[in-house]
Amino acid sequence: MTSFQESEFVGLSMALALILNAVFTVYVILLVVSFLRAKPQQPGQGEDFAWHFLIPCRDEESVIGDTLQYLRSLYPSVHLWVIDDDSDDGTADIVRAHAERCSFVHLVQRRRPNARTGKSFALNAGYRALDNWLPEDADRTSVIVAVFDADGRPSANVLDVCAGPDLFGNPEMGAVQIEVRMSNRDVHEPVPGGTRMQNWFGRTLIRMQDMEFRAAISAIQMSRRTTKSVCMGGNGQFSRMTALDALAGSDRAPWRGSLLEDFELGLHIMLAGFKTGYAAEAWVDQEALPSLPRFVTQRTRWCQGTMQCMRYLSKTWRSPYLSNSGVIEISYYLIQPWLWLVGTVIYPLPIIIFINNLILYPNPTMAFLRAGGAMLFLFYLFFGVAQFAVWGYLYHRRCERSQGLARCLGWGVAYAAMIYLFYIIAWRATGRLVWGREGWAKTRRNAEVFVLGPIAKEA
Repeated sequence: MTSFQESEFVGLSMALALILNAVFTVYVILLVVSFLRAKPQQPGQGEDFAWHFLIPCRDEESVIGDTLQYLRSLYPSVHLWVIDDDSDDGTADIVRAHAERCSFVHLVQRRRPNARTGKSFALNAGYRALDNWLPEDADRTSVIVAVFDADGRPSANVLDVCAGPDLFGNPEMGAVQIEVRMSNRDVHEPVPGGTRMQNWFGRTLIRMQDMEFRAAISAIQMSRRTTKSVCMGGNGQFSRMTALDALAGSDRAPWRGSLLEDFELGLHIMLAGFKTGYAAEAWVDQEALPSLPRFVTQRTRWCQGTMQCMRYLSKTWRSPYLSNSGVIEISYYLIQPWLWLVGTVIYPLPIIIFINNLILYPNPTMAFLRAGGAMLFLFYLFFGVAQFAVWGYLYHRRCERSQGLARCLGWGVAYAAMIYLFYIIAWRATGRLVWGREGWAKTRRNAEVFVLGPIAKEA
């Protein structure tokens, strides 16, 4: 191939990457519009429903006691079902002590070899315990089941918000997801005893997660209100008992076992004919990860779970309950990890070819730049970063006014870098699929890592 042909190939590859970027940029613009134009939803009366919180636990003694105290103080009428997945620490003892003092706290224990088989199976055990506990004449349409992590801190208004007329006040509503925030976003030293650089990186990574959930993911969920395809998240998901009953079957197991059990449940609720909703007016605080290896482990599990859910694509296309726009949105979500795999080839290719040509054919390459290639290259780099960095501005405008605009814009650029990390994570998830590694890797709490020590190994 001649130097001229290679220069032409650089332009062609950049043009292709720009087209893909342009398509995604249009998608981001639609998300931004939904985010900025979203109107507050009206609250309802929480006392109109019977609320039950499922809290799956595995080696959570560092947080579960405080969580139960927090939940009991804010929601004295809510039943708390803690599913102990055969913990090796004192989790069960802590919960048992609370249950002995309060009839609204329930301990559901699982034992190996039937334990530690995944979060879905733990939640199914909680569902069956609740199903056995409910009176036969209970109005199951008014029974709402929520799922929270062991460190989850829901906002005080969560029951009234979820009871609103647009959410469970609508009898067709089967599930609701609330906003997720990072409880340690203002912690200055997230890595106790670490260096200044380690703590700076930890703070930045935590902010990226807070920005991701409160800005980007929240905008996606708000846009899904229009397409009627709101998805569930692992923390802060609420389901009507009748929706779970419709999925449970003879095994009494609404959750199907995917590593992305939250999305899987929400999708099946939609396929069963129920509506799903999203509430940004209420939220749950959870702990963000300041460690890159633990972050990669967590996101690999999520990515692999999305890949597993690809098997539901044909059911989605055939569903009579989903709108055309909803089918397109869900299909894009399911295909996204595979697009990341393709993107690892397409997006770096122009840069690699350009550097190669600059070294081997400096004169023709410089002529290509002077003839308009430089502008094409700048557009390529700008759109590759700007479509993600925009969330820094929106994070400042809608979420964190107390933080300076310049700082939020810097976080936006860092968020773009974090997004591109997902392309590598997609290959890691693919490797786990190829090798048949489908075990559920528990993400260790920061207290376990920095205070108690490495008491459990992440898979």
